[in-house]
Amino acid sequence: MVAFIFGWLTLEDNFGKIISATPQRVSVRFSLLHRDELLEKIGVCSEIAFTRYVFSGWKRGSDPQLRVSDSRLGRVPVRVYQPRAPPAGPRAGVTFFHGGGGVWGSGSARENCIYSDGVPFSYFCCLFLCARYRLAPEHKYPAAYEDCLNATIHFMKNAEHYGVDPANITVCGDSAGGNLAAAVSQTLAGRSDLPSLRAQVLIYPGLQALDFNLPSYYQNRGVPLLFREHAVFFMLHYLDGHALHMQEVLEGSHIPPDMRLKYRKWVSPDHIPPKFKVRGYKPHKPHEFKAEFFEKPERLGEPNLCPLLAEDAVVQQLPQSFILTCEYDVLRDDGLLYKKRLEDNGVPVTWYHLEDGFHGIISLYDYCGLSFPSGKRGLDSIVNFLKGL
Repeated sequence: MVAFIFGWLTLEDNFGKIISATPQRVSVRFSLLHRDELLEKIGVCSEIAFTRYVFSGWKRGSDPQLRVSDSRLGRVPVRVYQPRAPPAGPRAGVTFFHGGGGVWGSGSARENCIYSDGVPFSYFCCLFLCARYRLAPEHKYPAAYEDCLNATIHFMKNAEHYGVDPANITVCGDSAGGNLAAAVSQTLAGRSDLPSLRAQVLIYPGLQALDFNLPSYYQNRGVPLLFREHAVFFMLHYLDGHALHMQEVLEGSHIPPDMRLKYRKWVSPDHIPPKFKVRGYKPHKPHEFKAEFFEKPERLGEPNLCPLLAEDAVVQQLPQSFILTCEYDVLRDDGLLYKKRLEDNGVPVTWYHLEDGFHGIISLYDYCGLSFPSGKRGLDSIVNFLKGL
């Protein structure tokens, strides 16, 4: 099904031509992606269960040049990717946190797609560990964050066991995994009992849950692979274990006025460069706060959930950073706002923006018959950053 949907996409001269259609047209073209919702409505299975099933079958074949094993970092299951060729010295190490909204994805599809020129970057620069963190709604926040943090700490303390230089460990994640990587990096910043992280790599990360009406959310609300409604759906399942109040979050009535004012210095369309607002953006006025629906809205200000809201004193201690954003992605502005925060606090940032990219394009590069040139460029930018550390 997915291969069919994207097969015709490769026939388009430019993905931007597709996105230039109205959100309604885009939604119709990709209506097959909502088959999981139909199955839930008729009682066959839940939307989350169906999506987990579909993506569990996306696997690459084995590669003779790469040793793949399953292990544990403390209590957290991980998949370890090691080049078979003996290293000249201690390798760099990467802990990778897969995407999937925090509700699906064991990493079997996503981690295998960190490839460039058909070769995983672990061949020539690192040992690669993908954490299999617990998923919502069975395990709500902060379960995934705690798993990723504990796995990273365990890895840092036992790096020599893997032949990795403890001073050359990077945290990396895409989408929801980018959120987790940012939160882990912040928690480890300034700790004296561990080596400092070498870098953080955030691939179209989701970093806040205060405003789902930023320009990118409005412009790309009907753009696959992540619709605006799905972004809220994932966040609510991760936080509450359900998505009963999606409409209230979409309209902005989930944040008290004082909290919105407090964080306006960091989360506001005013901080988005004007060139990103020209594509049909219409400012949104949040609805009145509906306290009866939200018992603890202050949790949305916790940096472990929303890393964009960390205090300057924490942000200033973060390692060298790489952020990849895509133009046709609801999460674009989360990345842009975090880039600004890092730069404002003196953290070196490498930013790579895919003008013709969409959410999930890195995981889809050269996978199941798909091929998007911008996905290749995005992968190359990540590889080049890691090689340059």
